[in-house]
Amino acid sequence: MDALPPPPPGLATTRTALQRVATHIVARRRHDLTGRFGLRAAPGGLASPAVGGHDVEVVRTDGDVLLVERGGAVTATRMTTLADLAAAAGVDLAAPFAAGHDAPPVGDPAAPLGVGADAARALGRWWCFATTVLDEVTAWIGPGATPTPVQLWPEHFDVACDVAWGPAEGMRANLGGSPGDGSIDEPYLYLGPWDAARPGDPAYWNASFGAVLTLTALRGEEDPHAAAVAFLQRGLGLLAAG
Repeated sequence: MDALPPPPPGLATTRTALQRVATHIVARRRHDLTGRFGLRAAPGGLASPAVGGHDVEVVRTDGDVLLVERGGAVTATRMTTLADLAAAAGVDLAAPFAAGHDAPPVGDPAAPLGVGADAARALGRWWCFATTVLDEVTAWIGPGATPTPVQLWPEHFDVACDVAWGPAEGMRANLGGSPGDGSIDEPYLYLGPWDAARPGDPAYWNASFGAVLTLTALRGEEDPHAAAVAFLQRGLGLLAAG
């Protein structure tokens, strides 16, 4: 099976709807329990890290279904409305919650969400792919670059981390895998230096914030994973050379 199949129909619509679920159901629930809201890629979609001792809890998505695992029991709820999912997960949508300036609002909790199962699973595959790429790159650069944990952030809906990398002390760069957005309407990998430095080959720096490699480009590679790792390593090499 193709490790990186083409985006299925309805990806953009599902991406927008699923981001509301990730922010106001999965991330809210984790925040209620721990004060943190970073998530993880998971088969079929995304998940909260396991929380608790004896009664371990995980809230995750699989296609167009929300799964709540508590103390060994699992409940499954179809993603019809945000209100239904809030009741299943035990979150209060009226309570104050902030996951970043660009995080989506709650909106109408009773409105149909419009999450497509195939599109949601495709996003899960992309985030899992990006996570393995980031894991390999951060292992390659080593602990001296003080990489932050790879997490799926509700605000921009990307799997990402940042690293200390470059000739200047304190210089850092973001590494991540986006599911697409208003500027690039397909999943893509990116490298974004925190400062304005764009050394070396100007063709590499093909985005206003740094460099991107799209899903379409990766699908044309014989080994997409190796190509993705090489793309990020090249950018870090350019930054290191100054």
